[in-house]
Amino acid sequence: MINVNDIESVFTSFTTTKIGVVGDIMLDTYWWGVVDRISPEAPVPIVSLQRKETRVGGAANVALNLRALGAPTTLFSVIGKDAEGTELASLLNKEGINTSYIHESETRVTTNKVRIMGRNQQMMRLDHEHTNDISSEQEAALLASFYKYVDTEKPSLIILEDYNKGVLTPNIITSVIDYCNAKGIPTAVDPKQKNFLAYKNCTLFKPNLKEVKEGLKISVGDISVQNLNKVHTALNESLQNVISFITLSEHGVYFSDGKEQKLIPTHIRNISDVSGAGDTVIAVASLVYASSKNMLLAAEVSNIAGGMVCELVGTAPINKNDLAAEVAKLLTK
Repeated sequence: MINVNDIESVFTSFTTTKIGVVGDIMLDTYWWGVVDRISPEAPVPIVSLQRKETRVGGAANVALNLRALGAPTTLFSVIGKDAEGTELASLLNKEGINTSYIHESETRVTTNKVRIMGRNQQMMRLDHEHTNDISSEQEAALLASFYKYVDTEKPSLIILEDYNKGVLTPNIITSVIDYCNAKGIPTAVDPKQKNFLAYKNCTLFKPNLKEVKEGLKISVGDISVQNLNKVHTALNESLQNVISFITLSEHGVYFSDGKEQKLIPTHIRNISDVSGAGDTVIAVASLVYASSKNMLLAAEVSNIAGGMVCELVGTAPINKNDLAAEVAKLLTK
């Protein structure tokens, strides 16, 4: 069990823990409606549209979770010079997230995932996006602004949030991690398969189990500490990362820093929607770790947070007070 005073101290420190987030940001659009008949034109449901809603997604949702917990948060990304980009920036600014380092591009579109919702579930998703890597000129501009931010703001931690939309190129990944290591700033990575093995020398590496299997081209076997320790060893041999933090869906989470290892089971929840759960987990784990340097605490708290947001429909940030209460109930003596 964890001392309640330790929890309160860490949660209080969130407001002075500066975090930078580098990665793919996107707009999540929801079209909510009622389904009560099938189309005569094709065997598909007709959704009678009642309302539209926009939310932030991808790395922007990671930033939103950080901001909801009180952390001063800055985003680094590239968006299109379009209406979706304007809407996305507006949503972020309303939440107090620093968007001054988000670069606009004439040659790219802002990623927009349109979800058509009926009977409180997703009926269809339409994606409008560019997934090719950003240009070398855009890389240079993004890195220049990142170096400026690190030198002036001196953040506590940097998160690299990869959605395979082209912002986290091999050059961006290597340059950000190397610069942070030179400055003594920890990095946390939420990877995707394309650049899975590019994140060498990061501090905290957080894939899910599927990403581990595909990225390392291995089978894991039963979910056990023994088998997951082998995964950490394989990751560490390829990446030289300090901490492996693996999310295991209904099996919970696992972490290892080579000295301490633990498999933490999930807590029973009424699951409504898993959208954005990974964003919440990397945000909470990174913030708790940056504030406390206690990976066990970071894993425990983020495991609870990930389960809590799965009870909500659509991408939504964790509520700080609700999380603190749930952590106190489940973890403290």
